[in-house]
Amino acid sequence: MESVLNQTYRLLSGYSMPVFGLGTWFLSGSTCERIVRMAIQLGYRLIDTAELYGNEDEIGKAMRGFDRSGLFITSKVSSAHLSTNDLIDACRRSLDHLGTGYLDLYLIHWPNDAIPIEYTMEGMEYLVQQRAVRSVGVSNFDVGRLREAIAASNVPICNDQVEYHPYRPRREIPEFCREHNIALTAYCPLAKGAVLRDPVLTRIGRRHGKSAAQISLRWLLHRGAIVIPKAGSLNHLKENIDLDGWELSVGEMQEIDNIGIEAKVVDTVYT
Repeated sequence: MESVLNQTYRLLSGYSMPVFGLGTWFLSGSTCERIVRMAIQLGYRLIDTAELYGNEDEIGKAMRGFDRSGLFITSKVSSAHLSTNDLIDACRRSLDHLGTGYLDLYLIHWPNDAIPIEYTMEGMEYLVQQRAVRSVGVSNFDVGRLREAIAASNVPICNDQVEYHPYRPRREIPEFCREHNIALTAYCPLAKGAVLRDPVLTRIGRRHGKSAAQISLRWLLHRGAIVIPKAGSLNHLKENIDLDGWELSVGEMQEIDNIGIEAKVVDTVYT
């Protein structure tokens, strides 16, 4: 089995996106720089950030000295900056903070009904034409909003990033994304730590000699998601990628599917 760090998803844009990466929400300052640098040294290639996270400078510093072409950098534009010119300006600021000439993936962080999606996608198309962005997508979009974005865009919508974990299985969105070959990224794949105490995941983990966290990540990968768990230490960075050489059985997948808990851990729309 190919290492999880080497597995990729072929995007509609033609570029390949790693299926495993590092989320950086709530990572800041020197801690963020240190964690991102350690992750890259371990072989992480996908680093996920956002305008709203306030850590693009630190991620840029952590990237220095590494081959940029070997990394996949995702950032997201705030929902306050979705008009055409505001989006273009926001992207340029992100590029400056990160110290890079392009983003591999640029996402609308949250939808904003006050700004027509056509204006937003016009800005995204311009950024692709200028080679400032290689692929574009959305975040926190349900199926209805995904349909609207696809209809409004002259460039392919390559990715939807949503809260996705065993306590929020998001059954409709994964099905839609599979049908339309849209990569689905799972943020908060450990439900902000809630799944670590889950008895079903813990029991399955004992069978494999793995933690509940690793079972949750493997479940998401088996369901076709790209996963971006955050980590605050070298040990957690290593634990999160210890997913090679074992798989969940069909029965174990069903056990997790049947947990039956519906719990959001991200309730606020950040603007």
